[in-house]
Amino acid sequence: MYKFPKELNIPLGDWVDTAMTWVMDNWGDFFDALGDTLLQLLIWLEKFFIMIPWPVTVIGVGLLGWRLLGSWKRGLVLSAMLMVIGCFGYWKLTMMTLALVTGAVVISLATGIPIGIWMAKSDRAETAIKPILDAMQTMPSFVYLIPVMMLFGLGKVPAIFATIIYSMPPIIRLTNVGIREVPKEVVEAARAFGATPMQTLFKVQLPLACPTIVVGVNQTTMMALAMVVVASMIGAKGLGMEVLIAINRIDIGKGFEAGLSIVFLAIIIDRLTHAVAVRNTKR
Repeated sequence: MYKFPKELNIPLGDWVDTAMTWVMDNWGDFFDALGDTLLQLLIWLEKFFIMIPWPVTVIGVGLLGWRLLGSWKRGLVLSAMLMVIGCFGYWKLTMMTLALVTGAVVISLATGIPIGIWMAKSDRAETAIKPILDAMQTMPSFVYLIPVMMLFGLGKVPAIFATIIYSMPPIIRLTNVGIREVPKEVVEAARAFGATPMQTLFKVQLPLACPTIVVGVNQTTMMALAMVVVASMIGAKGLGMEVLIAINRIDIGKGFEAGLSIVFLAIIIDRLTHAVAVRNTKR
């Protein structure tokens, strides 16, 4: 009675291995084509961010901060943070990290917002999808790196997939919550005036849910940025790779510079997207 009977063991690992083998045998060409498309998107984004002259980026972030935060001092601080990253010698790597985060966030929003709308429209869909979102947020990211590497190998493509899996749940949840919190009286009034379901969704529910959805965009972006170090473990270059190299070499100074650069980038993105959310809430 002290040993658990082996007859009751569940061979879940074997089942997952069999399923992955089946997927690779039957859907390999599809994932190869998908990987090539994503790789081209990432390469284009990297070239776009890198080709922008650094003074334009620094001044642009400052002006954007001034405009959105309503204070020239705050805009100046954001510009100064970006300057410090450049002074550390990490400008190009920062732009590569920004390209990865931007690509992951765009795909997460394009996929997550329609799923959130579906959840808001269907209680059954919400019941079915919620456990999947719980698993995406709580499962250690290293676990789903394994199947992603099997499908796409090493490099930028598996990194962006792992980042999407980790960062997509907030935008799905908050889109669902935002639409469900729209007062029923407002929706009924729109329908009483003859609005179709699509008109009610795009002209009433989504605009009223916009502040909550923008908060979801902020959270999705921050979670994508939090994955940069993990993504570097499967070959994604950027600031995360510098942190990983510093850990391997036990180089405290290099690790501190790269880590501080990630923190500054996170603060800049958080302040700007949070300001957009606040402006939408006040409207």
